[in-house]
Amino acid sequence: MQTTKLTSVEMARFVAHGYLRLDAVVPDELNSQAIAAFDAGIPPVEYGTPLREAFPEGSFAHRLVTVPRIAGAIASLVGDEPTVDHHAVHIREPHGGSAQPLHGDAIIDVREAAFDVQLMYYPQEVTADMGGTLTVPGSHLRRTNESDTGRYQNLRGQTRLTCPAGTVVIVHHGIWHGGRRNDSDVARYMFKIRLNPTVKQFRLWDTSDLGDPRVAEELDTKFPWYEHATGRLEIYNRVKLWRAMTGDETFDIDYWMTRVSAV
Repeated sequence: MQTTKLTSVEMARFVAHGYLRLDAVVPDELNSQAIAAFDAGIPPVEYGTPLREAFPEGSFAHRLVTVPRIAGAIASLVGDEPTVDHHAVHIREPHGGSAQPLHGDAIIDVREAAFDVQLMYYPQEVTADMGGTLTVPGSHLRRTNESDTGRYQNLRGQTRLTCPAGTVVIVHHGIWHGGRRNDSDVARYMFKIRLNPTVKQFRLWDTSDLGDPRVAEELDTKFPWYEHATGRLEIYNRVKLWRAMTGDETFDIDYWMTRVSAV
């Protein structure tokens, strides 16, 4: 299967934002089959099953994860042989549901140089009144436990997903997010798969552009939910993760990590 690996610029964007959007990446033919497949039920997968064995060949889920751009992104982020943690179909009925509290999905996770990813697939266009997933960009490395952030109603710079049909958003497991209430006349579907890496997440992507100046620009992205001073912690954590993922112990932004690690 021919796949397209992520570039270093795309990987840096993921490390900074905590997610990567692949808009309309799933073919219309597959999107048109999605809701019927979800209503029929996606068979359960035992925890730890290799992704390549999790879904029968020819099944909807197998065809989804082998879309070349999606397969390439998965391999770039968690390697060629990730395992399935769990999967679920989330449905918000028309004019139904309530806004989920803001939360992260990593209940117990102390890893600093590794991460799981979650694929969130939207088979239909998601409009503003359908109440797509709310996400706080750049929040994934500010460690919290499950619903520690649930008391917060709105944060500056948060995004509520609107997207074309066939969009896949791949998120770092620590991203702060929550499903929104559906105020439309249409049921909203989202299929989620959480994947665990089985290899060290070291230069798994296309590193041919590793020296591109846009890499550092992406990693230096600022977000409005934190103040300038506290935002330095986010830069520090990104640099720390980027060093682990690239092996470049000299990489830094404004010397934030260098100044506290010099002997």
